[in-house]
Amino acid sequence: MKALVLGSGVVGLMSAWYLQKAGYQVTVVDRQSRSGEETSFANAGQISYGYSSPWAAPGIPQKAIRWLMEEHAPLKVKPRLDPQLIKWASQMLVNCQLDRYKVNKSRMLGIANHSRECLIELRDQHNIQYQGRQQGTLQLFRSQKQVDAVEKDIALLEQSGTRFQRMSVEACIKQEPGLTAVSHKLKGGLYLPDDETGDCYLFCQQMTELAKQHGVEFLFDTPVLDVKREGTRIVGVETDKGTLEADTFVVAMGSYSTPFLAKLGVKIPVYPVKGYSLTVPITDASQAPVSTVMDETYKVALTRFDDRIRVAGTAELAGFDPAIPEKRKATIEMVVKDLFPHSGDFAKAEFWTGFRPMTPDGTPVIGKTPYSNLFTNTGHGTLGWTMACGSGDLLAQMITKQVTSKVEGLDYFRYAS
Repeated sequence: MKALVLGSGVVGLMSAWYLQKAGYQVTVVDRQSRSGEETSFANAGQISYGYSSPWAAPGIPQKAIRWLMEEHAPLKVKPRLDPQLIKWASQMLVNCQLDRYKVNKSRMLGIANHSRECLIELRDQHNIQYQGRQQGTLQLFRSQKQVDAVEKDIALLEQSGTRFQRMSVEACIKQEPGLTAVSHKLKGGLYLPDDETGDCYLFCQQMTELAKQHGVEFLFDTPVLDVKREGTRIVGVETDKGTLEADTFVVAMGSYSTPFLAKLGVKIPVYPVKGYSLTVPITDASQAPVSTVMDETYKVALTRFDDRIRVAGTAELAGFDPAIPEKRKATIEMVVKDLFPHSGDFAKAEFWTGFRPMTPDGTPVIGKTPYSNLFTNTGHGTLGWTMACGSGDLLAQMITKQVTSKVEGLDYFRYAS
């Protein structure tokens, strides 16, 4: 059986990996020259199982209105008449209801915790080097209101079996000594010990080579131009190098999955939420993060690599605009300078932007479509690497109809009702 995976970001790679493990002859197609060259390239570097949570949550509509007026708000909207954005935002508002939030967060935690098991197994079996650290995430609170608000998530963390620890300011400093000088700005934290960190791009390169060793074929510099179908089956895709045929097709093209699938009449509400990052060379390791620190106020993640700090944040609704405005740079740069002011050489900071494929309910779109041999694995938002291994394994289970996972309601049809 032949499978064609469209997209070689971290989600596409793990889709290919688990399909080959299931016995498929897999080919991966990507328009870029290497794997992980788009959204996976310079993401936050956090593998945040315990922090897996939908943006659509109670209280977010009110916060969003306030954020529009704040200089360093975590959400920005570029004024434009975009019917897709208007529909997506309307669906997101519906999912801010408490009952929907609980369902969506439960699904996300289910995928994330399964992904943790898959990554541990993968790391145990293969020598993958991606500057990975297994030292947890510290969710940092600057106000008592944030400390109180996190209690609504505690029950869901307990229900999913996710380990956590409430942290005083003193405990936060013990966990992250680099915060000592700014302890007066903090009110507490939530520590998620099972979370991990690492360079996702390095992981993608390692997995590409590993997949090749196991028989997966890669066709880079190969844009997909069109799709050939017969009735309710896909029979091939047209590329600039000819037609590629397979028995099974997987769309893992991130935000670009939406326009691609629309050609087939398959409409998924995945919108390109633009995110930004900067990478700073470390000059004083004692003043840098130990692992990942998540600033709850600005929704900015600061992650430690071997000799660099990756700082990522800001959600901008601006379509596929690749520009990096100075105002967006200012927010993430402000946060790292505010929390770890003596950690790195900010004059050498490298900025980047990418398009996170976000669904209005936060949960990715994994599984079957109206076409019997066409499947999706997209819509992971800010949690692509966090959920990548688990999503790839779940997809392979769905395709081979050997489902053992208890996570349900992930495919396209949850939007079709």
